[in-house]
Amino acid sequence: MSQSQKRGVGFKTCGVFCTKFKFQTETRRSDKSSFFCKHSLNLVSVRNLTEMAQFGFENDVHSILKLDMPITNAPMARWQRKASSSNTSSLNTLSPGKSANVSLSSSKTPNKTPGKNKKTPSKMGGDRFIPTRNNKQMDVANFLLTKENEPADANPALSIESQKAWSVTLNGYNIEDAKILHLGGKPLNAPEGYQNNLKVLYSQVSTPASLKKTRYISSTPDKILDAPGLRNDFYLNLLDWSSRNVLAVALDNSVYLWDASQGDITLLVKMEREEDYICSLSWTKEGSYLAVGTSDCKVQLWDVENQKRLRSMTSHTARVSSLSWNDYILSSGSRSGHIHHHDVRVADHLISTLAGHSQEVCGLKWSPDGRYLASGGNDNLVCLWPRVQEGSSNSEGQLIRRLSEHQGAVKALAWCPWQSNILASGGGTSDRHIRIWNVNSGSCVSSLDTQSQVSSLVFAPNYKELVSAHGFAHHNVVIWKYPSLSKVSELNGHDGRVLSLVLSPDNTTVATVAGDETIRLWKSFEMDPVKKKAKEKLFSSASSVIHQSIR
Repeated sequence: MSQSQKRGVGFKTCGVFCTKFKFQTETRRSDKSSFFCKHSLNLVSVRNLTEMAQFGFENDVHSILKLDMPITNAPMARWQRKASSSNTSSLNTLSPGKSANVSLSSSKTPNKTPGKNKKTPSKMGGDRFIPTRNNKQMDVANFLLTKENEPADANPALSIESQKAWSVTLNGYNIEDAKILHLGGKPLNAPEGYQNNLKVLYSQVSTPASLKKTRYISSTPDKILDAPGLRNDFYLNLLDWSSRNVLAVALDNSVYLWDASQGDITLLVKMEREEDYICSLSWTKEGSYLAVGTSDCKVQLWDVENQKRLRSMTSHTARVSSLSWNDYILSSGSRSGHIHHHDVRVADHLISTLAGHSQEVCGLKWSPDGRYLASGGNDNLVCLWPRVQEGSSNSEGQLIRRLSEHQGAVKALAWCPWQSNILASGGGTSDRHIRIWNVNSGSCVSSLDTQSQVSSLVFAPNYKELVSAHGFAHHNVVIWKYPSLSKVSELNGHDGRVLSLVLSPDNTTVATVAGDETIRLWKSFEMDPVKKKAKEKLFSSASSVIHQSIR
């Protein structure tokens, strides 16, 4: 190879397209100065191109290291790959004809590890919740993160209201209230019959402010009243609270009224004979009349406003220890074990006799809807009776159910005001159990051993709780959460066994009377102001059926 040919090859190895200069050197060897000038110009242009490429590469590296904008040439994120794969699978499902354009090599060589392409079967009602995050949420998160590092604008061009309006119009919500990570979408509903004992780990609805407040239950009574001469007899019902906020209490052979609103005390009844005493009390629904059961086998009816006895009904052969109203029907339980229904509108008042107990009927309660009468006796039985049919007279009542799981006298009875088919009953010293019954099926829903004699029960609807009064051996009042029957609080203060408890008409206070001859008022169920206001709007006074004159 000649010297000029070697020089031409050298030009090519330098990456400069100078083939035409090869011929110029062969023909015009003398003009070396012009050739080197042109070649140097080409070298300068190559150097400039190299520097520009290096500058572009540095700019790319710098922009990547800033991390303030998305990386365009980076691999796709996992959530983006999942979204694209799901979209691709859905398109393939909708267009099955396009799936035939698959290469032969892909069908032979698996692109995934065998066994990893199996998806875990989804379970309805599981305890996992996978949130949905879309591109818009990521953009909002990026904006909120970068906004924190920006200086505050001293003179904003738009007011806060205008910014909020623009944000709602553009995004559908106020960007100032947005969260960096927002869980969207609702969880799947569990199938019918599915039970999950795990606690709820998330919630779509924020907890109301009223529920976040800690409830305070005072351990001391709000008021204490003296009750001298009170008979310490487990089987008697000596306390009742009217819908007009008047508390009636029987002290030996007298009945006193205490106006809880004004604080006035009135003597209403005093027995004529010193050996006689009051056994039971019961207010009518509207609070105008008071029924009084006595030891001389009579049931008296009193007009409280006029302080006048309207009538005295005689039908029992033993003391009347329990009373309960159902509209114009007054039911009375006696030590003989009989229950009498009295129609107080007519002269011939006795319309039905129920014989289901062999010993004293010490507990008697009509259900709130008036369908059933529950009776408890010293024979350890709980009996369920139907309502009195219109026009019935001197007929024997038909027993619906007889519940015999208690091992002691059943005086404490209470109907659930928000579940009409639920009855609570409490046993005496040899039983000490609270039992919850479903009267439709006759089954015992739950049972609790209180380790103490149960003398009285009442449901507190404001917090859906059950309150129990106890004799030997604790002599206290206990608040239970319904239906779990978990203990909420204990109210201690009585020195003797608690005989009875009643709930105030506003359902906020419970009054207890005990063998220590005191009446204590416990204000333990005050409602939250928000709930109280809503309840007052829906409250309407119930009209009583008793509009006819009582003879």
